[in-house]
Amino acid sequence: MSLWLRNILSSSIFVFLRIAFICSFYISTLSASDFKVKSVIELKAVLKNIKPGDQIFLANGEWKNAQILFDANGTKENPITLKAETAGEVILTGSSSLRIAGDYLIVDGLYFKDGFPENCDVIEFRKDEEKSSNHSRLTNTVIEDYNPKYKETEYKWVSIYGTNNRVDHCYLKNKTNAGCLLVVWLSDKPNYHLIDSNYFAFRPELGENGAEIIRIGTSDWSMYPSYTTVENNYFERCNGEHEIISNKSCYNTYRHNTFIECKGALTLRHGNYCTVEGNYFFGNNVKGTGGIRIIGEGHKVINNYIADTEGNNTVSALTFMNGVPDSPLNRYFQVKNAVVAFNTLVNNKTSIEFGVGKNDEVSLPPINSVIANNIVVSAKGKLITEIDMPMDTNWEGNIFYGSQLGIKENKGIKIIDPKLENGSDGVWRPSEFSPALKSAIVGYDFVQTDIDGQNRINPKDVGCDQISDQPIKYKPINKNDVGPNWIRKILK
Repeated sequence: MSLWLRNILSSSIFVFLRIAFICSFYISTLSASDFKVKSVIELKAVLKNIKPGDQIFLANGEWKNAQILFDANGTKENPITLKAETAGEVILTGSSSLRIAGDYLIVDGLYFKDGFPENCDVIEFRKDEEKSSNHSRLTNTVIEDYNPKYKETEYKWVSIYGTNNRVDHCYLKNKTNAGCLLVVWLSDKPNYHLIDSNYFAFRPELGENGAEIIRIGTSDWSMYPSYTTVENNYFERCNGEHEIISNKSCYNTYRHNTFIECKGALTLRHGNYCTVEGNYFFGNNVKGTGGIRIIGEGHKVINNYIADTEGNNTVSALTFMNGVPDSPLNRYFQVKNAVVAFNTLVNNKTSIEFGVGKNDEVSLPPINSVIANNIVVSAKGKLITEIDMPMDTNWEGNIFYGSQLGIKENKGIKIIDPKLENGSDGVWRPSEFSPALKSAIVGYDFVQTDIDGQNRINPKDVGCDQISDQPIKYKPINKNDVGPNWIRKILK
């Protein structure tokens, strides 16, 4: 065959394949359908013949006592979507609830208010114990004041089962009854869920245990890996109990969240090897506000900013618990091999507290932990409180100032004014004259960026902020940065 003919055939085959691809894509796009339904009965009928890529619109108006089961299966390329005809104008009231059951499903734009569910949670990522949801998403949705008459009535607002699910850009306000607001339930395989860009607001004090905003796992599953990420969320006055977030599993990440006047702490209650990174805690001098509480092994607490908190004990700015010998799953495991590095603590009532909970049973102090390259500044009481003395603690590169140290001075702590300046965002950062600049002890290569997301270049700065001209990637989150866009009209 001649070269000329081969070229003609090759070109023809290429054109044919390209046309075939375009046609197949066009046919696939055309095959998707939109359905509008006005009742749960109509929704059930549509779901019997639903296909990947289809969208179901719930008609605007009040949906009272609507028990919605969204049971279908989309694909990664063509998920199935259940959404409000107009975001925020589908109002689910009375005993309404939602179950998301299947793979690659999206729920978008619903508004739960003026009611409470009967014998179930408000939203569950499952049909029943046999069928959960995977690779699915709840977004742009509000649950507000969805409470029973009596606060002792217990249920969750969101229960996440399955794997690889996401809850994002939701507004969850004023849960007043017993039960966590959002729970990730574990199984014998990791979850890989993502909880991001949500606005958690105004959880009043319940006066008892079980009023967390987020709980990842349970005591009996706490030694299993979850790999759930909680990031870019805004927590405002979440005061249900002393655990704002309760970690009860392994290998989870909590990063770039902002906490405003929350009476409690982000608590690593059970489980090991979690990372708490780049979070802002603004106590604003409100009684009972706290920061981070550490229990268990192998945790990393890096690049966090904690300021003006007024709590102590379990809600200090930074709390190290004591542990129980041979602890059962529901008690307190000894703190081991924690790394607390490159954090900035400013003007807290109780900056760092060791050995919280110490008694004849809770008798094991923290051991083999590293506290490095942190800035701690406060004129309120001692900077370090030792209820029990930690064992084999490696202190290095830290700058403390403003009050009594609270322990014997050591080479790993410099008592010197870090010369911080308060910025337009209300965050205290090193000035150009600060001794924190380029004075960090080397060796923490896993800390590649600072709280702003700017690269840390050796020699690194002490504290959560690296002075840099690079673009700022992360800032303290504002309430207008998260949650559904449509709710802001109502909030004004």
